[in-house]
Amino acid sequence: MTSADAAAPGTAGESSITAKLSTPDRYLAVWILLAMAAGIGLGRLVPGLNHALAKVEVGGISLPIALGLLVMMYPVLAKVRYDRLDTVTGDRRLIATSLAVNWVLGPAVMFALAWIFLPDLPEYRTGLIIVGLARCIAMVVIWNDLARGDREAAAVLVALNSVFQVIAFGLLSWFYLDLLPGWLGLGDGERLDISMWEIALNVAIFLGIPLAAGFLTRRIGERKPGRERYETEFLPRIGPWALYGLLFTIVILFALQGKTITSQPWDVARIALPLFVYFAVMFFGTFALGQALGMSYERTTTLAFTAAGNNFELAIAVAIATFGVTSGQALSGVVGPLIEVPVLICLVHVALARRRRFTRTS
Repeated sequence: MTSADAAAPGTAGESSITAKLSTPDRYLAVWILLAMAAGIGLGRLVPGLNHALAKVEVGGISLPIALGLLVMMYPVLAKVRYDRLDTVTGDRRLIATSLAVNWVLGPAVMFALAWIFLPDLPEYRTGLIIVGLARCIAMVVIWNDLARGDREAAAVLVALNSVFQVIAFGLLSWFYLDLLPGWLGLGDGERLDISMWEIALNVAIFLGIPLAAGFLTRRIGERKPGRERYETEFLPRIGPWALYGLLFTIVILFALQGKTITSQPWDVARIALPLFVYFAVMFFGTFALGQALGMSYERTTTLAFTAAGNNFELAIAVAIATFGVTSGQALSGVVGPLIEVPVLICLVHVALARRRRFTRTS
């Protein structure tokens, strides 16, 4: 998304990384807050807008949200140097750590927090657990790019998570929503009504399409004008579209649920608290783990963001399909990006500040 890369580590400009961002990126938090406010305002002020937007879907997938995410992800994935992916796939430590954090630690942390903070609200608790099971395959590429993470590593880890999502989501939902509560004496469990095909369709749309487009664009661009012209002329032209796609997606998301969010502020606050804790635990814990394992700043950052982010598109779709659009489970899914987007923007700045420490100690 950024239109200019940070200076190389060790340069004199390292102490002011944020100042090197383009003007739109430097004030990204402001644009996002404005987009959230605009979405909520539209949802409340335009009668029937949320219902009209909700009807524009195919197979349970919102077409406006899909459009925004595709526009958002394409420029970032076009930046990936796919000929370098073997340097990531050969890093078994990175891949093993990512899989363990995402598919063992992440769901377990969200399950524990949901029961600790929402023991008396089973619908919201179930919605949060679903959010924890849906590992991020979309917006993480944006946060990682802003924080100067490893683009190639992000592409590999996101693709890997997408494969595991298709295979493991149904199994883990049965374990955490049905089997484990019974084992722990926490009451009757619940089962999700979603097939592996529906999850695969979600992955294909939100990751497969922009990944294929980015790969083909890079291959064609490098073959004709050459890598230098492709990276210095073409990429800066398409770069701003990632920001436009992100803001459009946020407006649509909050327009869909703006009335619900503003009419139930206490419920939103109850759901938000465990989400804040979750993002903090997953990001800082994984960042510390990457440092302890001796990883570079770029791969540590990528590891942390892929662990902290969640696939809210899938979580919302599953909650609505199983429990209904007005359900508490669906509200939990919607509150997910309400909290995740501003929190992870703040964590981008935290990561950039830590990058300076990596540079000074290297």
